[in-house]
Amino acid sequence: MRKIREFVIEKSLLSSALITVAVTVGIILVLAVEAFSFFQEVSIFDFFTDTEWTPLFTKKHYGILPLLTGTLLTTFIAISVALPIGLSISIYLSEYAPRSFRKTIKPLLELLAAVPTVVYGFFALVVVTPFLQQFIPNLSGFNSLSAGIVMGIMIIPFVSSLSEDALFAVPKALREASYGMGATRLQTAFKVVVPAASSGIIVSIILAISRAIGETMIVAIAAGQQPRLTLDPTVPVETITAYIVQVSLGDVQHGSLEYKTIFAAGITLFALTFLLNTISFQIRKKFRQKYD
Repeated sequence: MRKIREFVIEKSLLSSALITVAVTVGIILVLAVEAFSFFQEVSIFDFFTDTEWTPLFTKKHYGILPLLTGTLLTTFIAISVALPIGLSISIYLSEYAPRSFRKTIKPLLELLAAVPTVVYGFFALVVVTPFLQQFIPNLSGFNSLSAGIVMGIMIIPFVSSLSEDALFAVPKALREASYGMGATRLQTAFKVVVPAASSGIIVSIILAISRAIGETMIVAIAAGQQPRLTLDPTVPVETITAYIVQVSLGDVQHGSLEYKTIFAAGITLFALTFLLNTISFQIRKKFRQKYD
């Protein structure tokens, strides 16, 4: 009976793993097949070099650069907000905060990740943008700045929680050795603990970047839907995810070349996040070898 139970558990776990792999492979195949059909009609060279993206207009251009620029611009703003705040929170909770305070505040911080992103989007549109317009008069009603700032607030838990776990996992012997050498708590935190936990911190940052790149509703609501090749955060832009939402609303004929653009954009987004995950794995491996 015990062997049968273990056999069932083993096969159930194996099935769960295979289902996950099968779903991932299925998504890649769908994107690849539809994107291949798109690139049979549109030059892949023009796709990555053309500076205009107007597949829904009369004069059609299929250059992905404006969407990539909008995606990377909002992501950069989000990380610029989340990284210093998230790391400061994680260092304080790990090295300075009392244990009771840590147990109370950490779950509250993680609630930020549970707020629906559509709520963040409307918050960026009706609160953050009007507030910023008081200091930036030429700020458009739709812009990447407010969308990036709110997106940065949303991903703070990804940085703070995972980084704090990495910092908390550093052996106490390292801290005690640092104190024994006469180092202060601040010196110990930044010169001993943070480098020792660097692999986990970097992974949390890469995860936050991937989350920001894949965000949809905040940028769809607050950043606008005007694909343009610009690094100006005060004007409307469009990201890859926002464009996919725009086309998926049903106004574009299914099976048309315009509809197939979402698969080309989707596989580009997948390749970008896959590259980031690969880089994070290599960095984590490198730092583990350095500090193990």
